[in-house]
Amino acid sequence: MDSSFDIAIVGAGMAGASLAAALGPSGASIVLLEAEDRPGYHATGRSAAFWTESYGGPGVQPLTSASGPTLRALGVLTPRGALTLGRAGQEAQVAAFAQEYRAAGVTVDLLDREDVSRRVPGLRPEWTCGALEPSTCDIDVAALHQHYLAACKAQGAQVWCRAGLAAAQRMASGWQLTLADGKQVSAGILVNAAGAWADRVAGLAGIRPLGIVPYRRTIAQLVVDGPVGDDLPLVLDVAGQFYFKPENGRIWLSPHDETPSGPCDAAAEELDVALAIDRFERVVDWRVERVEHRWAGLRSFAPDRLPVYGFAPGDAGFFWFAGQGGFGIQTAPAAAHLAARLLTGAAPGAIDPAPFAPNRFG
Repeated sequence: MDSSFDIAIVGAGMAGASLAAALGPSGASIVLLEAEDRPGYHATGRSAAFWTESYGGPGVQPLTSASGPTLRALGVLTPRGALTLGRAGQEAQVAAFAQEYRAAGVTVDLLDREDVSRRVPGLRPEWTCGALEPSTCDIDVAALHQHYLAACKAQGAQVWCRAGLAAAQRMASGWQLTLADGKQVSAGILVNAAGAWADRVAGLAGIRPLGIVPYRRTIAQLVVDGPVGDDLPLVLDVAGQFYFKPENGRIWLSPHDETPSGPCDAAAEELDVALAIDRFERVVDWRVERVEHRWAGLRSFAPDRLPVYGFAPGDAGFFWFAGQGGFGIQTAPAAAHLAARLLTGAAPGAIDPAPFAPNRFG
């Protein structure tokens, strides 16, 4: 097995796999180093993913919108629609939300009480307004991830599992990497696509960490007595207190929690599930019959909550591809395209890379 590569990518989740696929045409020899038994075990495999142009904020929206055509062409999107709800007294907040994304070219329709109650049966009377994004879709995360893994392998990349990074030594020609099993690997460029472990990987390489913090996000799968139709939109709170969506006759519900965590195999906590149900029952009059399944994943954010794409300041051999929060799935095509161009020295294209550059942190 080869042990010398042009590029070593730490992490084979959606970030690492999509970047490796985007780098394929460059002809570089690539290895993806995945610590777990299989790629996508952590954030990628636990996502309740949807493609929503407003999700992640205005700074992320260009990446999401630019990813839409590729996701559609790959056949991984299913129309859903997203409805951001507001209570009485939050009409101005909902209107401002709609205006902000309309200005960026996103279709957003303002709805009154009659409109929102028609789309969400059993909606409690205090919810009086909403903003509808008809373009929102569910994403088949597993299919998208497997597409990228297959594409990068077809282009010659190697994917090594149970290959956690234990040490990284800077050499004149690149990097000498030591894996958890003692195997040595050399690479010209080291790419940090390690998700929740991104700052830890930087530390192993002697690169200044950026303050990327993992946050736990909880999801519960519920059986309810309400009408969980296929036409129910993704329902979000304008104040960021919950979201829920239908999934095969069930409800996937999150309290939109963000609990700081160390990098780990995250698990849902009873208190967060109870909080989610309490918030859900304040939105609709459906009774929760049981919780069938619960899980949690880690969403990793840089201090300004924008992703980080680019070479570390002062080291053209260490490349950041991290801090993608909860929007790494929906932005994967555009983010990988941008990062691949930055890595190979090509012009960045239509999306300005400056907001995502690591040197913005000084």
